[in-house]
Amino acid sequence: MQQNCVVVAGGSRARFFTLEDVEFPDMQSGPNLCEVNDLVNPEQEAQGNELWSDSKSGRNRGAAGSGAHGYDDHRTQHEDEFERRFARDIAREAARLIEKSSTRQLVLVAQKRILGFLRNELDTLVKAGVEVRELAKDLSKLSPLELHEHLARERLIPQRRSPAL
Repeated sequence: MQQNCVVVAGGSRARFFTLEDVEFPDMQSGPNLCEVNDLVNPEQEAQGNELWSDSKSGRNRGAAGSGAHGYDDHRTQHEDEFERRFARDIAREAARLIEKSSTRQLVLVAQKRILGFLRNELDTLVKAGVEVRELAKDLSKLSPLELHEHLARERLIPQRRSPAL
């Protein structure tokens, strides 16, 4: 039985989990977070010179003797758009996972910045009756067991039970 879908996202990576009961509860602890997919944001993984023709932003030298002047190359707006696209990809994958697992609960753990973009993209799931619980933290580098312990402490998912002895 899958009780929750969990999405953990940072700026460059998103991981997708389901929370599943164990087959033999008397002999195994559970429920367990099982990673089912991950996405990588190619724009965040690219080096600056792969994205921008000029690696520096904000200052330029004019003709001889005229001094330096500032300019805006709108890099921030481009970076926002990269994160918006990544949030859209995360939302699509989360919707597929929710549909596949037949659950109505999504735990969303993400950096504050990407969380803001994700809220807009997940609006259709919320309107469809999916309960979304959020945590504004980047936990994308934790192991599934560490992530489970952290989310259980935050009371977002059930704690693991010890096997009966």
